[in-house]
Amino acid sequence: MIDLYYWPTPNGHKITLFLEETGLDYTIHPVDISAGDQFEPDFLAIAPNNRIPAIIDTAPNDGDAPISVSESGAILLYLAEKTGGFLPRDLRGRKTVTEWLFWQMGGLGPMAGQNHHFGVYAPEKLPYAINRYVNETNRLYGVLDRRLANHRFIACDDYTIADMASYPWIVPWKRQQQNLDDFPSLRRWFDEIRARPATVRAYAKGEPYSSRPAVTEDGKKILFGQTAKTAAHV
Repeated sequence: MIDLYYWPTPNGHKITLFLEETGLDYTIHPVDISAGDQFEPDFLAIAPNNRIPAIIDTAPNDGDAPISVSESGAILLYLAEKTGGFLPRDLRGRKTVTEWLFWQMGGLGPMAGQNHHFGVYAPEKLPYAINRYVNETNRLYGVLDRRLANHRFIACDDYTIADMASYPWIVPWKRQQQNLDDFPSLRRWFDEIRARPATVRAYAKGEPYSSRPAVTEDGKKILFGQTAKTAAHV
């Protein structure tokens, strides 16, 4: 059984995508990030960076005590290794999947996240910041489009955790001020993943929580501008 600490954000969706593809038993424990649930001591014990998602695997493969994993990329790698799925076993294939997983973690996710922040949440609309992150998001879409021109999926011709990591960050393309029709190979890939039954199920899991405001005005005070001192006293 996997206990999933989750909120319907792009990083949260990554893990439900994997779990729905594999059929692993899991239970969702909602962590309302706008209410500050991510700063609760019980959650910090498994996710010291106070970020969702996190998991507890109550039946790890080594047969030992339950194990917790935080950070979405690490969780995807852990689950792929646990199940033997969506991660090639050969050296070169695994290398390529890992490259693109880290590309998403270090590039697409942070840049699109800043795009969302300055374009949607920032109290002051700063043209330089907005343009900076919209343009960088556009560049990264171009990287994916070129890659997908010669590959069915990102890392190879099989669906892998590299695709699961990137897809949820493309879903809000309109919010990111992008046009998928400018990237035909990316659009083809996006539409194929969107139609997968596991993708439909994964996003349905988030619907009970998606009706709540993603970030309230009070939530902005919790989420944005935290320092080491203030985060410790939320």
